[in-house]
Amino acid sequence: MNLRENYLPPGWYPGNPGEINRFLSGFQAGAGKAGAVIAPHAGWFYSGRIAARAVSALDPAADTVVIIGGHLPAGRPALFALEDAVKTPLGPMPIDVNLRDILIQELEGAEDRYRDNTVEVLLPMVRFFFPRSSLIWMRLPAGISSFNAGKVISDSAQKLNRKITVVGSADLTHYGDNYGFSPMGRGQAALKWVREVNDANFIQAVLEHKPDTALERATADQSCCSAGAVLAAMGSAKSPGKAARLLEYGTSAQEDECPDSFVGYAAIAFD
Repeated sequence: MNLRENYLPPGWYPGNPGEINRFLSGFQAGAGKAGAVIAPHAGWFYSGRIAARAVSALDPAADTVVIIGGHLPAGRPALFALEDAVKTPLGPMPIDVNLRDILIQELEGAEDRYRDNTVEVLLPMVRFFFPRSSLIWMRLPAGISSFNAGKVISDSAQKLNRKITVVGSADLTHYGDNYGFSPMGRGQAALKWVREVNDANFIQAVLEHKPDTALERATADQSCCSAGAVLAAMGSAKSPGKAARLLEYGTSAQEDECPDSFVGYAAIAFD
């Protein structure tokens, strides 16, 4: 079996099954039976709880879980893991080769040969909540074509009689000196602006199922990392705009502090 190895260094997520089980045991799998979710992709220390809230809301009856990462600018091709399975601390997770090969053809995809956190950091969670499911590892660019790609994913799965769930992997505003983006200066006023304006505007566009507005906000406001993954999850939704829910929102800033740099995170479900 051709196995895709892990590349992220220690610290992004727990490295042994016991730690992963303890971290995730408080979340009920299939709590919302969502068909698609948005989940953050920072290290688990920062966004693991919010990511678990999203992944655990997915329908546990899925045959295949499609994790869509990003970090690709508009105009880049869709990227796919071409291995037979991926390595996780909970054991390997098989790739749905038949569905993947159809998607590569339909989306004119290429091999993902790069080290990137947007898919890998979520693998242990998906393996934990979906121990009998297969996987699609893919990344999509930050362009409106990714919304249409979401529709292709759903249609292709339906043709194979494959029940899927989709995880769009994305963080929100990266604010501060570490990211070269601080239009509101520093301190509590900046944190309040990110929470109540910049991230809120992007989240609202997603909840209202407005892909063009979401992409515009992500681009103009720098309010989303990996917007293509969000658009694809929106495009794959079975009931667009009818049952989009914000499950949880937070930032990497602790309650009693306001660091110079911080990142926003959201868990959103599409039922």
